[in-house]
Amino acid sequence: MPDSAHSPLHTVDLIRKKRDGGTLDAREIGFLVAGAASGSIPLEQLAAWLMAAWLQGLSLEETRALTLAMRDSGEKFSPTGLGKKAVDKHSTGGVGDKTSFLIAPIAAACGVAVPMISGRALGHTGGTLDKLESIPGFRTALSLKEFEAVLLECGASIVSQTPRLVPADRILYELRDRTATVESPGLICASILSKKLAAGLDALVLDVKTGSGAFLRDRKDSEFLAALMVATAEGAGTRTVALLTDMSQPLGAAAGNWIELIEALELLRGKRSPESEDLLELSLILAGWMIHLGNQAGTPKEGYTRAQAALADGSALKHFFDMVKAQGGDISAFDDPLGFHNPGAVEVVPAWERGFVATMDTTALGWAVQRTGAGREKAGAPVDPDAGIVFHARRGAFVEKGQPVATVYATEEAMLPEPVDILKQAIRFTKTPPEPVDLVSRVFTRESAQEYLRDAVR
Repeated sequence: MPDSAHSPLHTVDLIRKKRDGGTLDAREIGFLVAGAASGSIPLEQLAAWLMAAWLQGLSLEETRALTLAMRDSGEKFSPTGLGKKAVDKHSTGGVGDKTSFLIAPIAAACGVAVPMISGRALGHTGGTLDKLESIPGFRTALSLKEFEAVLLECGASIVSQTPRLVPADRILYELRDRTATVESPGLICASILSKKLAAGLDALVLDVKTGSGAFLRDRKDSEFLAALMVATAEGAGTRTVALLTDMSQPLGAAAGNWIELIEALELLRGKRSPESEDLLELSLILAGWMIHLGNQAGTPKEGYTRAQAALADGSALKHFFDMVKAQGGDISAFDDPLGFHNPGAVEVVPAWERGFVATMDTTALGWAVQRTGAGREKAGAPVDPDAGIVFHARRGAFVEKGQPVATVYATEEAMLPEPVDILKQAIRFTKTPPEPVDLVSRVFTRESAQEYLRDAVR
């Protein structure tokens, strides 16, 4: 009989196997990943396998195999020459999530190297790279040599994947966005961790969203993803912690591209507003964990205190500007950031009822932001740096009828009605205030993640 471990593999057989509920082994997963990276497997077959994986789910073993195969599908970055611990943060995606612009310079100011490989807009969420590229001249496509040079000079660098870094993920990431296969714990885990592990990180802090704006809205799904990513990354030798954080409303006030940078910059400059308090608090908590895992603080709480100090003394702001300049960005745009903002059309949306802001369908609000021109409908399409939405009322706020609840910035006048209509359907008012929601509801370490998964898979 033929040796099945060495028999030829055929993509259609693997699609059928997954479609019918089978479990692929590491060799079969590796075959698919290699075919994605090399282009030898047609996109329609990769799309079919992604849909089969989305429908049937991936086992823990399949997820680990997929993560490692994708990590090893191209070149890797080694941070050993940086002379300090390399720690990164990654969010599973949210609306208005701009913590990277605060966390990276804060952690760098506290002696941690932050090699951050980020992505573009995916589904209803914005992309860190798209936001940074609204800065004139800012380059996200650096070679690994340039990446290392910026890290040595500034302590932090936020870049895109190089063509040879995790090439399989670049193909599969775009396909998932176009084939409605984003919301899969195994696929999300492998996509995120393959890029992070290819950066040679010493430690990783994961911000796993839950609530109406998360890719995985159900709390149990979010908990499973958090535990899965911690266990997978720890199994690959990277110290990892995951925080389950609230996405039942946009994070901070702004959702878009340039307007998110404006909000982050105001906080870096020490200016605070009630609408940005959740953004500030979450950024300090995440940075505190990064500083702790980077051996620059004995506990996450001490790391939080150091992060506060880096904001207060201006060192985080300096590291942000240093990074922008090192990557070709023109920091003069920040001299008058509101004046630099030049949207094609603007509409202020007044409250249509009197009462407390009770619920916000944040996924719908994310699509509203995308419809302004701030996001993209297909891979490679341009985004409008000036489009987006600024929210003036948070969950629990009391508003009078006619009081502004949001300002919508669109590429052109004709694009205003759709996001405004979505916004009006996504926000609900009540006569009594809603119950408060914890910003961080759970933390997964290696031990708690392993315990959770043991119970989850029984």
